[in-house]
Amino acid sequence: MDLPSYISGYVDGEGCFTISFSRRAKMRGGWEVRPSFSVSQNVDRGEVLHRMVEFFGCGGIRPDRSDRTIKFEVRSIEDLMVKVIPHFRQYPLQSSKQGDVERFAAVCELVQRKAHLTPNGFHEIVELAVAMNPSGRRKFQAVEMLGDRQRKVIVSTSRNGGAVRSSDPHEGRNDLGTVSTGDPAKLNSL
Repeated sequence: MDLPSYISGYVDGEGCFTISFSRRAKMRGGWEVRPSFSVSQNVDRGEVLHRMVEFFGCGGIRPDRSDRTIKFEVRSIEDLMVKVIPHFRQYPLQSSKQGDVERFAAVCELVQRKAHLTPNGFHEIVELAVAMNPSGRRKFQAVEMLGDRQRKVIVSTSRNGGAVRSSDPHEGRNDLGTVSTGDPAKLNSL
């Protein structure tokens, strides 16, 4: 079996490259930026997620209480930059989601360089994140993050008329509390 190609194909259908934003007064600029890569699966078919942990040599598996699935997730910038992103560049996704992988990689590179702590870098990250998954369904009305830093918001893509709906099929309430509490803003791509 060609495991690297299988993993890319699986992620093309079930994976999610996400940029989450959380308001943090202690952070320079007031926002925390958290890129993450995840793949969800029903518990009874979780063996493929365990193979991904072994294959990538990073991340972990946790329950996703929003839909009773389990999720393989990588949040470490170093692991994303050294293990995850190089894989998807060598074994690219076959759908337009590969464009989201490249935007996700650009965000990770900016975070790794600490550019997210500068106004220009943060603005660039928000623009990249907004461009991810332009056809995704999102749940909430758009509020412009860069213009209203007092509220926790979910930023929409310009292509869907400003309507914001979650693009994560497993999202109702994730473990970060993104949707149900409104604490972090989440820009999501499948």
